Amino acid sequence: MKFDNSTIDPSHRGSNQSGLRAYNERLVLTLVRRHKALTKTTIARMTGLSLQTVSVIMRQLEADGLLQRGEPNRVRGKVGQPSIPMSLVPRGALFFGLKLGRRSSDLVLIDVIGTVIANVRRTYRYPIADDIVDFVRHGLEQIVADLPEDQRGRIAGLGIGMPFQLWNWAEAVGAPRQVMDSWRTTDMKARIAAVCPFPVYLQNDASAACGAELVFGKAGLRNFLYFYIGYFIGGGVVLNGSLYTGPSGNAGALGPMPVPTRGGDSRQLIEVASIATLARAIDAAGGISSELWDSPDQWNVDSELLNQWIENAGRGIAHAIVASASLIDFEAAVIDGWFPSKVRTAIVAAIKRYLPELDFTGIEAPEVREGTVGHHARAIGAASLPLSLRFLVDQSTSLKSSQVA
Repeated sequence: MKFDNSTIDPSHRGSNQSGLRAYNERLVLTLVRRHKALTKTTIARMTGLSLQTVSVIMRQLEADGLLQRGEPNRVRGKVGQPSIPMSLVPRGALFFGLKLGRRSSDLVLIDVIGTVIANVRRTYRYPIADDIVDFVRHGLEQIVADLPEDQRGRIAGLGIGMPFQLWNWAEAVGAPRQVMDSWRTTDMKARIAAVCPFPVYLQNDASAACGAELVFGKAGLRNFLYFYIGYFIGGGVVLNGSLYTGPSGNAGALGPMPVPTRGGDSRQLIEVASIATLARAIDAAGGISSELWDSPDQWNVDSELLNQWIENAGRGIAHAIVASASLIDFEAAVIDGWFPSKVRTAIVAAIKRYLPELDFTGIEAPEVREGTVGHHARAIGAASLPLSLRFLVDQSTSLKSSQVA
């Protein structure tokens, strides 16, 4: 796999020999990444590719600095060369991810296995496109300058995770209408590409977070519903090991889902299970809600306000899980967000308390789990876009590939 900064179109599945080789290289990388380390014999058996083809591919990937050799597997009494497992070189490729949010933006650099190498952050009252482009420009310069020189050429792309239709939330974020209306005509992907020397990709921020759980999460799930609780709550859907975003890219946008309240009426999930709701309660009580966005690791929130918000969020999400499970038979519902891990644990516990009270007649209740990526899931998920599109094949691809080089 020649390492350059050209864009690879994932829809081209090999109409010529060059395309087939690129596909097979990504297939090998996908399998090695999934299984941590594999020998060429095992890969040949899993894919249906010839041993000679796999050998050529792995030698090239090793020469490109993407694969490395492990210790030989020596079998006592077996004649011939020992098999050598190959694994990914963690910094064989690097990826930027930008989380563009309503209250803050994060720019991260990750490696192939999802380790965050660098992170810069900016908070604000509301998002202004010019300021964010400036933040990204300076952030890229700062992070790249701090990298060893031999790694700077291994940056393979930048992914953006941002809410779609930002202009619809002017009142909610307390922004001037004209500022938010400017987002209607702002092509953020093009604007970032203008200050970025490598390919740029774009996805809804909650879908990106869901993608981070799929690519880097430790749960190993193939069908799950995902909730990310940020300024507003959003979500994502994974089916058969692939992120499903739908024609508009908004599949799993769980915020508008109506859920019943204790008073007997209904409200949108976004009104009861978003951090914005907690922020309003803090402000109303005379507190300073802006501190919520300073750090997701340490929240200094009145315990009564926090516990009430957790209970309401847990109850609302439980109802959303029931409604979603009536459409798709999910293995699990995964919960993550911009908060300390102990808050995530408390929300999951609240959901589990409320679920038994609900009617699951005719459907199976999915398991409720904590997310394993954490509060940076949106930025890490954005960074996984160039990783997935340039170096991996679709998670649902059959391992018995008929592609040959």
